[in-house]
Amino acid sequence: MPEIGGCVFIITTRDVRLLNVLKPYHRVHVCRIKEMDENESLELFSWHAFRQAHPREDLIKLSMDIVAYCGGLPLALEVLGSYLCERTKEEWESVLAKLRKIPNDQVQEKLRISYDDLDCEEKNIFLDICFFFIGKDRVNVTEILKGCDLHAEIGITILVERSLIKLEKNNKIKMHNLLRDMGREIVRQSSLEEPEKRSRLWVHQEVLDLLLEHTGTKAIEGLALKLQRTSGLHFNTKAFEKMKKLRLLQLDHVQLVGDYEYLNKNLRWLCLQGFPLQHIPENLYQENLISIELKYSNIRLVWKEPQLLQRLKILNLSHSRNLMHTPDFSKLPNLAKLNLKDCPRLSEVHQSIGDLNNLLVINLMDCTSLSNLPRRIYQLKSLQTLIFSGCSKIDMLEEDIVQMESLTTLIAKDTAVKEMPQSIVRLKNIVYISLCGLEGLARDVFPSLIWSWMSPTANLRSCTHSFGSMSTSLTSMDIHHNNLGDMLPMLVRLSKLRSILVQCDSKFQLTQKLSKVMDDLCQVKFTELERTSYESQISENAMESYLIGMGRYDQVINMLSKSISEGLRTNDSSDFPLPGDNYPYWLACIGQGHSVHFQLPVDSDCCIKGMTLCVVYSSTTKNMAEECLTGVSIVNYTKCTIHIYKRDTIISFNDEDWQGVISNLRPSDNVEIFVVLGHGLTVVKTALYLIYDDESITVKMEPSPNVIMESSSNMKTDPSPNVKMEPLSNMKSEPSMKPKKNIFARLIQRMGECTCMR
Repeated sequence: MPEIGGCVFIITTRDVRLLNVLKPYHRVHVCRIKEMDENESLELFSWHAFRQAHPREDLIKLSMDIVAYCGGLPLALEVLGSYLCERTKEEWESVLAKLRKIPNDQVQEKLRISYDDLDCEEKNIFLDICFFFIGKDRVNVTEILKGCDLHAEIGITILVERSLIKLEKNNKIKMHNLLRDMGREIVRQSSLEEPEKRSRLWVHQEVLDLLLEHTGTKAIEGLALKLQRTSGLHFNTKAFEKMKKLRLLQLDHVQLVGDYEYLNKNLRWLCLQGFPLQHIPENLYQENLISIELKYSNIRLVWKEPQLLQRLKILNLSHSRNLMHTPDFSKLPNLAKLNLKDCPRLSEVHQSIGDLNNLLVINLMDCTSLSNLPRRIYQLKSLQTLIFSGCSKIDMLEEDIVQMESLTTLIAKDTAVKEMPQSIVRLKNIVYISLCGLEGLARDVFPSLIWSWMSPTANLRSCTHSFGSMSTSLTSMDIHHNNLGDMLPMLVRLSKLRSILVQCDSKFQLTQKLSKVMDDLCQVKFTELERTSYESQISENAMESYLIGMGRYDQVINMLSKSISEGLRTNDSSDFPLPGDNYPYWLACIGQGHSVHFQLPVDSDCCIKGMTLCVVYSSTTKNMAEECLTGVSIVNYTKCTIHIYKRDTIISFNDEDWQGVISNLRPSDNVEIFVVLGHGLTVVKTALYLIYDDESITVKMEPSPNVIMESSSNMKTDPSPNVKMEPLSNMKSEPSMKPKKNIFARLIQRMGECTCMR
């Protein structure tokens, strides 16, 4: 919804690219419309089919079947509802039976608009997905289609933008059933009477007839046939002899007899689920294969003689319960994914796996006869995912795992491994770990791991060495107050650590630990901060201001910082503009000294988009605040937590850091923020400005003894009609100050003027 000249335009489109083009010039919010649920679908369908909100009693079952067929698509519900209106039950049954074979023309005509706008290559990618790759991993599909000389990366992106396919959270490709049927109908229409002249075949009976009668042609590029395990049907390989363009072949539980040389040399994807032979036949031409999938196969070894397959990227032998040996991997130099899941007779993995410089994923899950990982597996610098959960005989993970510099995911539940290698904390890119009873994000797992190493029986010297090496990778840490005393000296040495979250059990413990945190981590005496004289007579000319921005709205914060800085230097209290014409709401609270104490708004719908801390300080030297900033601590008295952000984090605050802030803040929480400056700098006052992006905010600030709400003669206390300020009866409000007299009054005046601008 772009905003132009004060107006809001609502645009509906299947092509999200059109909206992305507008973003550099206008404020655009993209809202993806979900399919209707079952109840909504049934009601919409009923209004068109029965002219009422519910179906007739005798047609409820058929109505539900048609609603299920439509899959929540309003267009199909309306078209089919209108088409079936006032028809007999027998006609309904006939229409439903036809829909299961041939889609409705009116629905297809509307859906085809997006397809017709694709170029030839994009259409081929769409049709390949329709027939063979729905529910498959995007990366795998991309590799296979690239092997077919298609530009799959951009092609799949365009299909997503045109809303022809979707990508699920697990990166699997999803397509609406009606879009799938549209694609298959397009191919069917190319040769209604002669299926063998179509480019792709999937209809069960048509494929059976073609293979039994040997009527294949060079027009066929893809073929899929899925049989039951007990079908007992056999087909001669000679049925494939004339399919000279066959590149995609899927045969589930199909028995082939004869010479495999009849299968086309152009094959890129070979999916033979339930493959009955004990090895892949030598006379099957495989040099152009990108993916070999032999799930639930009967193979004992993959090839009798090693095969040099330069183009092979994916090898899936999962659930091959008779597999005893892996191949010589040196003959598969470009292999990227290896899946050996649930191969219970597999006793070893060939050492040549260490030669695979492009390998990204290894899945050895439930290989129960596997007693160890090959030593050379640790040489795989490209490997990103290693899974060996359920390998109950593997009892050791070598310290050499540190060589796996690209490893992001390690999953090894239900193994005999009792101890993690200490070098694991030195893995720079590790994100997720499941091992030795620990499971979760690495930044959450590592602290628990370290505590186990710090037990009385642990080797303290090796523990300290491993912990120290974490400085190259660990960026955030959650710790419990009981371990705080042991950990603080080590935490100080972690140069890459951006934030620390300390969890306490009570407010009393929190108060005790706060002093410890300030002393050890912030390297300042908390008692000295408490003794600072906030009312000391400091010359205004000796005062400076420093703004700390967290969260989004960087442009607003930067302009605000510049304007306040210029205003304070020139003693000018005139208005200043903010960028754009749509501002967030600003809620202010002021505290004397180094901290500001406040209570978050009670509205559960309020969403904090950012915050700005303004620190007014004096200096006995020429040092600036940014140079002398030690850290910022956010103390949540409601949750009993202390969130510490080091100096390097504050001056380079990013989105992940901001998510860490707001994840620990909830409506009505009682919070205090401490800003610590060192090297001769004295904090006089601290102001907090919360930035909201909400239509209606009710604010109730909870004061502490050192909190003062100040105003100036020009400051408006009601920022906008939609922002309601509810001061407490015991809130201290100082008299209005004269402009240009007090440096902080001028600062507050400018902030007040800012809150009034929309």
